[in-house]
Amino acid sequence: MIRRISLLCLALAVPAFAQTTLNGAGATFPNPIYQKWFSEYHKAHPDVQFNYQSIGSGGGIRQVLAGTVEFGASDGPMSDEQLAQSKNTRILHVPTVLGADVPAYNIPGVSGDLKFTPEALAGIFLGKITVWNDPAIAKANPNVKLPGDQIIVIHRSDGSGTTYIWTDYLTKVSSDWKGQVGTGTSVKWPVGLGGKGNEGVAGMIRQMQGSIGYIELIYAVQNKISYGIVKNAAGEFVKASLDSVTAAAASAKSMPADFRVSITNAPGKDAYPISSFTWLLIPAQSKDPAKGKILSDFLSWMVDSGQKMVADLTYAPLPASVAAKVKEEIKQVR
Repeated sequence: MIRRISLLCLALAVPAFAQTTLNGAGATFPNPIYQKWFSEYHKAHPDVQFNYQSIGSGGGIRQVLAGTVEFGASDGPMSDEQLAQSKNTRILHVPTVLGADVPAYNIPGVSGDLKFTPEALAGIFLGKITVWNDPAIAKANPNVKLPGDQIIVIHRSDGSGTTYIWTDYLTKVSSDWKGQVGTGTSVKWPVGLGGKGNEGVAGMIRQMQGSIGYIELIYAVQNKISYGIVKNAAGEFVKASLDSVTAAAASAKSMPADFRVSITNAPGKDAYPISSFTWLLIPAQSKDPAKGKILSDFLSWMVDSGQKMVADLTYAPLPASVAAKVKEEIKQVR
């Protein structure tokens, strides 16, 4: 009897399996699909748990460099200077999905899709276009009755890959923006109010009439926020969609070996001009080899099974040619 009780106590004290938690942090842009992937992978591998904090790309870069997380995430590629700060191992950029920044707005009496030229978007965010019925906006929308309300600009307050994509685009299409502000995950904004994360900016747009801000497409769709059609490099007004984001990737320059590429203002006729890859930032050599093996397995799963889930959340999957190169890159993860 005593022996049976002792064995029972021992069984209760020892868990059925060892739980491994991988910590990550970074971009809010892909957070909806990452949470989906981590949940689905956990269902297939109950002994593996992912803890991902969507704190913005800037925070993800800082934490992966500091070694406080197993992986980071960013919508803006790390600079050469940032990569050089990683002394112990190389940081790999692993593209995961494609998404889009959209100009989202809340204008009283306007519910349809507004058209925006590059000049209008740059003018609004530079603070040079201040009312909704400004000729720069009205000319592209002749059939829309625009109010004379003041424009309230909303931007990110945190270091953000979504900001990197937006400012990368504006830098390409506006010499004034390039000279005065430039490209970065965090910039000195000429005008506007700041919100934290895509979630924060989306919430502020919903609450503030007359506002405009930039958010990832899925946040506009999920929050039922109107978003505009943007004139692309070929002179066509294109709405963000799976097809137009895929077209941007297809018409962009060839993928570099380290996957750090910009596809904003891509030349294709059907390309949505504010599109981007987003990346997981993976140390090639993990501090814990067991976690490195799990990361490698997860990334392989992501390229195959995970890509089948992205369209439901309004992301575009990796092009087949890119996915093949990613599979080779994953082999370096230890």
